[in-house]
Amino acid sequence: MRRPTRRAVLAALLLSASARAEDAPAPLPVQEVAPGVFVYAAPYALAARDNAGAIGNAGFVIGRDAVAVIDTGGSLAAGRRLLAAIRARTALPVRYVVNTHVHPDHVLGNAAFEGAVVVGHRNLPEALAARAGSYLQSNAALVGPDFAGTRIVPPTLLVDDARDLDLGDRVLHLEAWPTAHSNSDLTVRDRATDTWFLGDLLFVGHVPALDGRLAGWIAVLRRLRDNPAARVVPGHGPAAVPWPAAAGPIDRYLAALEAQVRAMVRDGRPIDRAGEAASGEAGQWQLFEAFNARNATTAYQELEWE
Repeated sequence: MRRPTRRAVLAALLLSASARAEDAPAPLPVQEVAPGVFVYAAPYALAARDNAGAIGNAGFVIGRDAVAVIDTGGSLAAGRRLLAAIRARTALPVRYVVNTHVHPDHVLGNAAFEGAVVVGHRNLPEALAARAGSYLQSNAALVGPDFAGTRIVPPTLLVDDARDLDLGDRVLHLEAWPTAHSNSDLTVRDRATDTWFLGDLLFVGHVPALDGRLAGWIAVLRRLRDNPAARVVPGHGPAAVPWPAAAGPIDRYLAALEAQVRAMVRDGRPIDRAGEAASGEAGQWQLFEAFNARNATTAYQELEWE
């Protein structure tokens, strides 16, 4: 049998490399908001077939020795696109994946980062376990074929109060918060650039989504506002915004929601009318109709038992 010529071997290698390039996911578009800090600013959208569930902001920080990812998108495909964006900028290993809270658009891409330590709030494992089935079923229907292979990857490193992660001459400071937007809110602060990832404790442009405690969220935001930063990364909105100025609109919305729902409870108006609360905010936010009625109902159930 004749041995293949050098030219044939080279042609086969080039063909194989070309096939791998065609199969490689397109990197998510990211912005460098500070030296070594990159953010994907997601569109204002619900999970759908045209976005693979990549509807929450996500980012990564590059240290001397390793990379940390902050949130991973709403599917394995979204996570792989985020990994492709990292690989376009560094070959360093991804040492940590930090989830800022339980919601599917922030955690369902975790499986793309094999070998990384997944980090989360102390409440995150239980919260994920309780919702795993519904998250996978509902998002598979919304995202379609791009959801294939998506699975729940829970955290193995938990944050009770605060914890530092060292990427090599670069420290990320993590803080766990009381129930606010959710019961598993975690923030990540890059000390080198004073860039603070607030997750869904901060919405900009996209109407806030309440899945925790309204009073708790208002209280946590008050504490966050008292702590200036060079810039913050919201869970939904632009890649980075000034702080604490960016808190103004969400403060206003949550205050309106609280005041109007309290008035409904006081006046004996039924919970099925709660969706009318904060209606004056409708023109100020994207996706208002998709979330406001749910927010108001959640707030009503909380406030009627005070």
